[in-house]
Amino acid sequence: MKIGIAMMSHETNTFSPVITDLDRFSGGHGEPLRGDTALNTYRGTASCLGGYIEVAEQHDVAIEMGIAAAAPPSGPVEDDAFEYMCAAIVELSGRVDALLLDLHGAMTTKSFDDGEGELLRRIRADNPALPIAISLDMHANITELMVSNCDVLTGYHTYPHIDMDSTAVRGARAFFAMLQGAAKPVLRWGNAPMLPHVMRQGTDDEPNASLQARAIALEQAGCLGISVFTGFPHADIYDAGFSVVAMTEGDSEDAQGYVNELLTSAWEAREDFVYEVEPLPESMQRAQAAASAAGDGPVIVLDHYDNTASGGTMDTTEVLSAVLEAGLERVAVFGFYDPEVVAQMTAAGVGATVTVELGGKLPMPALAEQSKPITLTGEVKLISNGKFQAQVAMARGLTINMGTSAVLSVGSVDIAIISRHIEPYDPECFRSLGMEPLAYDYVMLKSRIHYRVGFRDLAKEVIECAGCGVCTSDYSQLTFDKVRRPVYPLDQDGGGANEAWQIPGT
Repeated sequence: MKIGIAMMSHETNTFSPVITDLDRFSGGHGEPLRGDTALNTYRGTASCLGGYIEVAEQHDVAIEMGIAAAAPPSGPVEDDAFEYMCAAIVELSGRVDALLLDLHGAMTTKSFDDGEGELLRRIRADNPALPIAISLDMHANITELMVSNCDVLTGYHTYPHIDMDSTAVRGARAFFAMLQGAAKPVLRWGNAPMLPHVMRQGTDDEPNASLQARAIALEQAGCLGISVFTGFPHADIYDAGFSVVAMTEGDSEDAQGYVNELLTSAWEAREDFVYEVEPLPESMQRAQAAASAAGDGPVIVLDHYDNTASGGTMDTTEVLSAVLEAGLERVAVFGFYDPEVVAQMTAAGVGATVTVELGGKLPMPALAEQSKPITLTGEVKLISNGKFQAQVAMARGLTINMGTSAVLSVGSVDIAIISRHIEPYDPECFRSLGMEPLAYDYVMLKSRIHYRVGFRDLAKEVIECAGCGVCTSDYSQLTFDKVRRPVYPLDQDGGGANEAWQIPGT
């Protein structure tokens, strides 16, 4: 038996101006990896592909490794990039007996609001009987096209996402049981009219902690898979939002019952998914107070409106400006995406004093407020190729490529400036640039939740700062044209309409 394995993964922020072309899916290789190169790159890593490979290699099958395409979150995927990836996976599906797909679940392209659903539709059109398993991110916006065109579906239980490999393992085990005639998976799903704020979706926090715990308990009790998807609210598509997929052994009534139970629990806790924004000046005051208080470790200053892992430009300057104006000292900053400044610093050389116009270079048409460059004079402290091996549970074993990178020292503030978007969830992003996070009083991160996997245990306190960017937690700054209405909290209980709302299947 030939088992195909492939990846097409992107979380699309439809408000983001960051272009998502094929190069963005290449990890700096020019085009996505394929075949043995992809197989050897992902084998043994803390990734969905790593999990699929692990299980497949435990069975007497031949592995056909297809394309491994993943891009950091950004704007809608360019049509030529999508067609390239789809063609590669559809071609693979035509020469294998079964298919394991690492997808995301929130991919939007220039032509298709549901990129994953369109891919699966094309595969099924060519080969209606092909067994297909998919693994999805917790931020997937589930659609009928996704669920109806696969046989096995599993989603992450953690945010930060430290269970990517185990999610794929769960799905692959159910899939091989199905292929061997030992299981008959049944999928049922439903969604709730709510857009949970990403800053309230962490699985260390309520209400998602309890929802995921219940899903895990149901799996431990014998369900093949219970996946709670908090959804990605920065995708302005009809199906954006909270959903649940249940996968049971041949019993559709049980599956629908679990879907309804979890949707009801989430809907009843909907107010707890709303994030309250604090004015930036108050955040700076709290950061200074926290640094002066007893305790070890730096204070994390979280610039969560401009997070690459949610499609941010990673170049807005408001929080850094506030840090400098407040006179915060001994600050490590990660980071700014600004290839122009990196090139200027590289040309000047290590040790040179340079004046740069940092950030504010990517216009954000979706927002009324725009960020502006900040003029800084400092010393070029380091130039690097920007590559390091991930050490934390998330992406462990993979090489992270920041592109040519530089460190600009402005007084006691050290700023990492990079040429490829990455999110700072691993302290190695600093250490690889000669910066030890524990040596600073403050660490400023352009992150939302993923920072927790590598930094939370190092921090004295975390101060969440509302700056500027397309990852804003203030929905009033965004215009939603396509998402189904009424939807909470854009519509406060739907203006009363949600009082009569019934969960699908009830």
